[in-house]
Amino acid sequence: MWHDPAVSPRFSEQIELDLSTVVSSIAGPKRPQDRISLTASKSSFEKILPTYFSDKTGKEAYPVKVGAKATTIKNGDVVIASITSCTNTSNPSVMIGAALLAKKAVEKGLTSKPWVKTTLAPGSKVVTDYYDRADLTKYMEALGFNLVGYGCVTCIGNSGPLPIEISKAVNENDLAVTAVLSGNRNFEGRISPDVKMNYLASPPLVVAYALAGTMDHDFENDSLGNDKDGKPVLLKDIWPSAQEIQSVIDSSISSEMFKKDYATVFDGDHRWKSLDTPTGKTFEWDPKSTYVRKPPYFDGMPAEPKPVTDITGARVLAILGDSVTTDHISPAGNIKADSPAGKYLEANGVERKDFNSYGSRRGNHEVMIRGTFANIRLKNLLLDGVEGSFTKNFLSNGEQTTIYDASVAYQAAGVGLIILAGKEYGSGSSRDWAAKGTALLGVRAVIAESFERIHRSNLIGMGVLPLQFTNGANAQSLGLKGDETFAITGVMALNNGGIPKEVTVTAGDKTFTAKVRIDTPGEADYYRHGGIMQYVLRQLRG
Repeated sequence: MWHDPAVSPRFSEQIELDLSTVVSSIAGPKRPQDRISLTASKSSFEKILPTYFSDKTGKEAYPVKVGAKATTIKNGDVVIASITSCTNTSNPSVMIGAALLAKKAVEKGLTSKPWVKTTLAPGSKVVTDYYDRADLTKYMEALGFNLVGYGCVTCIGNSGPLPIEISKAVNENDLAVTAVLSGNRNFEGRISPDVKMNYLASPPLVVAYALAGTMDHDFENDSLGNDKDGKPVLLKDIWPSAQEIQSVIDSSISSEMFKKDYATVFDGDHRWKSLDTPTGKTFEWDPKSTYVRKPPYFDGMPAEPKPVTDITGARVLAILGDSVTTDHISPAGNIKADSPAGKYLEANGVERKDFNSYGSRRGNHEVMIRGTFANIRLKNLLLDGVEGSFTKNFLSNGEQTTIYDASVAYQAAGVGLIILAGKEYGSGSSRDWAAKGTALLGVRAVIAESFERIHRSNLIGMGVLPLQFTNGANAQSLGLKGDETFAITGVMALNNGGIPKEVTVTAGDKTFTAKVRIDTPGEADYYRHGGIMQYVLRQLRG
């Protein structure tokens, strides 16, 4: 409307991209930003694999039976290959590409390896429509990529259990097996409790890795198997061309398909329509529900906020390293039976088969608080060589216990808690429960080398004080062991209407300054009120 072709736009910054440098890539094994070119994937994997070994890790190929097939499982094997997540399965080019690759593989006589659990969960029902129209569904199913649902499945941790013998062999021998998925998140412990390494790949490459069966594979030189004539088949032999993909798109996809499927997207099936719909102006909380319970955020909240206080007598709940994600803090996937959340569900009459996931039970704070810091790959540096939701309770001579049980003991004694962390604390998904659970555990402050932007803001929104080490310091350089009693002074300056730049932290016989990461006046208001929800409620009251 306002475009003037005679005027050249001015840009504050120009970026040049040499298209010749764009190559096929994957990302992993635990962060989506860790890109690896496909040509370097094997060497990269071989280099990092030993870092996932423990003293218990077996180095052999262990015999297992999957259904009626006898096979083996070893380190580096791909045990999950999943086309999932709406972020790229809504792209017809890559979805048609995956199906054409499957077609060519089947025609060559190739099959997915028997130890690979293969699933298809596209982001739209239109995908299965154009697969059917192009007669490609049968080829995906021939490789085991059967439809399991639409949208977030494996990428959010709903991969389901591995075959029993595979899972048993992996856990008994502490094998470092892998998952390959077309999602956008691959954080530790997110995809499956049995899988240590997770790689992100395009849908066609997910199919390719199902055929290869291992991350220890060079797609340029290693065969995917032999064809019907006994000749080796390389990935390039079955990779569809851009012209082939476009031809199928042109003949099989139309705008009418999208209009038809999305016209009824909010209708739901008969099960949804048959649900009882409650009436009334307010929600009726069910005290027996294990899915939705009334949270305690407003319990005992006074009409006016109390003055901000300094933090005294606090103890360390966890010392964490770099790149601790919101998946480490508040996992969304599997609930282990022997975890505090699992024990809570069993005590409330929920059978293990009905545990579901943390993500599905996010409406129940009793589950979510028990699931905070419950990632099975979490490394609390208060403990040596221990993974999972464990810490030391310094009220009981430093005995090892779960983070939840320690929190209960500390809160009963009126002791506030501190988290010490490294760089990029809270990176990953902007998961609100990572801050909610932290606050409900009784954590008063998080002192980190740096924060992910959204999680830092979410902590303030839950009344948790984000502080940053200064001058390149961290817990290790300051000699903090975690058994100290902490005091943080200078916080009370917030009562004067401003935001202090720094506070003084005393930990045992050590004293240092920390930068206050309340960055805006609005955030300061939220913190003064004990959190954003309390602030909003008081504003509504007037």
